[in-house]
Amino acid sequence: MQRNTCLTILTILGLSLGLLIPSASLAGAVSSQVSNETVSILAINSVWVVLAGALVFLMQAGFAMLETGMSRSKNAVNIMMKNYMDLCVGTVLFWLVGYGLMFGTNVTGWIGTDHFALGDGDDWEFTLLFFHIMFASTAATIVSGAMAERTNYLSYLFGAIGITAVIYPVLGSWIWNDHGWLKQMGFIDFAGSTVVHSLGGWCALAGVILLGPRLGRFSESGKVHSIPGHNIGMLGLGGFILWFGWFGFNAGSTLEASTNIGLIVLNTQLSGAAGAIGAVLISVIMRKPILISNTVNGSIAGLVAITAGCATMDVPYAALTGFIGGIISVLGVLLLEKVRIDDVVGAISVHGFAGVWGTHRFYRRHHFCAGCTFTRKSKN
Repeated sequence: MQRNTCLTILTILGLSLGLLIPSASLAGAVSSQVSNETVSILAINSVWVVLAGALVFLMQAGFAMLETGMSRSKNAVNIMMKNYMDLCVGTVLFWLVGYGLMFGTNVTGWIGTDHFALGDGDDWEFTLLFFHIMFASTAATIVSGAMAERTNYLSYLFGAIGITAVIYPVLGSWIWNDHGWLKQMGFIDFAGSTVVHSLGGWCALAGVILLGPRLGRFSESGKVHSIPGHNIGMLGLGGFILWFGWFGFNAGSTLEASTNIGLIVLNTQLSGAAGAIGAVLISVIMRKPILISNTVNGSIAGLVAITAGCATMDVPYAALTGFIGGIISVLGVLLLEKVRIDDVVGAISVHGFAGVWGTHRFYRRHHFCAGCTFTRKSKN
């Protein structure tokens, strides 16, 4: 009797262990599968952000070609060297100082206090550092075109250092750092109409005011004398390259391979195209010459204007935003000429004025929103 009872107990224990062992193995397999899926998603996102960053890198070539084409041939080497070196100097300075100021621990809401010269971190943080180096370089090179043909090479590089190491990171910390004071107020700038483009435009305005106009640009009576660029083909090709790079600029700002990338690139494309159309139409209405420089600048102004709201804006309103941006780019140039401000490539009008249009702010559901006047209802 006792022997039979022991055998029964052993049998029950054996069956229980037989049931538990597969369950434990299955739980381990499920846990491993979830972990692998997380790693795979992070890998996909990393590949997308790095690819987008490479597209933004290509924009440096677009800026260099556009600025060189719109300037006189005697200044071509100086302009190319400035665009090449502001990328190189900006890369190192943003890594050393700028990234920490922008995305480091921000206790005060003003600037970050760590992550300087980042050498230790996870793989994703290195990906973000690479992506934002490209943005910092873009902000600096915007200034180059406006100040072209008057700037000492080394003096310009010191200015580029200031923008990439201090000015851009500090503004970026206010808006894109989770603890930045503007971010805490609810300010939204998806891809940088304010953080990158408006900032570059206003730095350019300060620079050209300090430098004054080129010799012969304005007569004593106030008459405006045109100083045409030397290579229209380079100007046009530079515009195409910038447009192509903008897909990485805007869509990469998702920081993940998400399904709304299609909306972002469509809004970007429509806004750029509508900007060129707006620039041509306003030229016709005002009986001004239809210039390739104004047309290319119109498309870039459209791209600048849509950058803040490209992820949430209704498609028809994205086209309208770009169209108005293109008009602003032409009118802005005429306004600057009236006050005797000499901007060689129209950077102030394209990036500053159109950036303001793109980042119009209003109080909506307790959030200051950049580029959200025409936000899709499903995102509210």
